[in-house]
Amino acid sequence: MKHAYVFPGQGSQFSGMGKNLYDTNAIAKSVFEEANDILGFRISDVMFTGSDEALKQTDITQPAVFIHAVAAFKTKSGAKPDMVAGHSLGEFSALVANETLSFSDALRLVSIRAKAMQKACEIVPSTMAAILALDDDKVAAICENIFNETGEVVVAANYNCPGQLVISGSVTGINLACEAMKTAGAKRALVLPVGGAFHSPLMKSAEEELAKAIHETTFQTPNCPVYQNIIAEAVYEPAMIQKNLIAQLTGPVKWTQSVQAMIADGATHFSECGPGKVLQGLIQKINKETIVDGIN
Repeated sequence: MKHAYVFPGQGSQFSGMGKNLYDTNAIAKSVFEEANDILGFRISDVMFTGSDEALKQTDITQPAVFIHAVAAFKTKSGAKPDMVAGHSLGEFSALVANETLSFSDALRLVSIRAKAMQKACEIVPSTMAAILALDDDKVAAICENIFNETGEVVVAANYNCPGQLVISGSVTGINLACEAMKTAGAKRALVLPVGGAFHSPLMKSAEEELAKAIHETTFQTPNCPVYQNIIAEAVYEPAMIQKNLIAQLTGPVKWTQSVQAMIADGATHFSECGPGKVLQGLIQKINKETIVDGIN
């Protein structure tokens, strides 16, 4: 029996996030204050009292979710994960949890990533859509056909759980794909309220900017494996962790496959650290036999 710690990504944020941790736990409070110092402004104020709209800004959302997740994990004093994973942005929190990255280095990278992604979103009008109850291979094939026929970028981006796959691409590509998915039998094809095509080739400029920062940052040998989104396998080698973290920006989040790999390697208990319960729900849909809980 192994205990896995998992960390959510963008979309889990909400106004008031982390305030209870800040008010009730000295360790968590120190994490928030350190983050305020590193960023040069009180992001904790935005998290605790800011509007939902303010928290939707990518350059705020990503650091906010990361900070909350790390603060939650650190409240479990003495916690020693057997393995870790994070959904998209959450991979940075996971790399702090297994001591691959220091908190300050990870927060700096998250801030660079968020700003670079925001800039990439402004280059080409793009978005994402959730496809429900259609076979993963069918979704990927439809995306490929649309690209081949029209040149519009549209790819499978987030393999969240069986029957839930998020696609990413240009606005035109996503609209074409949604119609094709419905025709193919999807229960729903819902365009999401996001500002860009995350985990698609349209994030290439952000990938290049993040790569430079990652290569300038020290990555330590982790104290337990991280199951990285892009390959859905256990990784221990710092250079490979860096490579996969960079590739994640333009490649898919294989969350279903990652959780399945963790279970195959002995994980029976999953603790989600950070805002919300999204990952707990996805893990239960992937395998109902798992024990799941949250630290938030």
